[in-house]
Amino acid sequence: MSLLLGSSPAVASADVAQRESVQVTGRGTVSGEPDTLEATFGVETSATTVAAALKQATTAATRMRDTLVRGGVTKADLQTSHVNVTSMRKDDGPITGYTVRQGLTAKIRNLSRGGALMSAAVTAGGDAARLDGVSFSIADDTALLAQARKKAFADARGKAELYAREAGRPLGRVVRVSEGATNVWPQGGQDRFAAADASVPIEPGRQQLSVTVTVEWALDPPKAP
Repeated sequence: MSLLLGSSPAVASADVAQRESVQVTGRGTVSGEPDTLEATFGVETSATTVAAALKQATTAATRMRDTLVRGGVTKADLQTSHVNVTSMRKDDGPITGYTVRQGLTAKIRNLSRGGALMSAAVTAGGDAARLDGVSFSIADDTALLAQARKKAFADARGKAELYAREAGRPLGRVVRVSEGATNVWPQGGQDRFAAADASVPIEPGRQQLSVTVTVEWALDPPKAP
């Protein structure tokens, strides 16, 4: 919060009044139910040659992807996140083999089937499959953000009115509005599950959205007694 009151005798009173203002920051927070799950899958294979390791990884990843598509996930909601090939050595000796890691991110928009789809995908990938984490989001948070912005502005106005009263000045027009960061939490779990644990039930809970806004109001001249 900043309260700017002109006091220089070298400035005309009209100019001082134009510069006098109060600036505060307000916060608005709302919550909603997530409707989208984003699952991060992976495969990891090792073999004595790069070609063999790649083939095994590609086979497992393809089975996982096909299972998700058959379960209702659109191809537009599937994305390869990474492909890594690393060599293996015993101590400082020659290369003994290669490890391939692939990542696949899937957006599951039917939460009621989320757990079953993840379990089926990891099962399809076999021992090479991994479920690296899940997160939840709200696909269209426009209405919630509008509510949060209204709350943030009301919070800022309440603070400004208080400071204006304490300064003995009427609150004037809005001079400037600046929106700060928009925060969403929680962001989802970071647990890592191997194939045998992939049927863990999901709990989307609720998400909170928070908006901050900085508003500057002019301070009108004091009312005549």
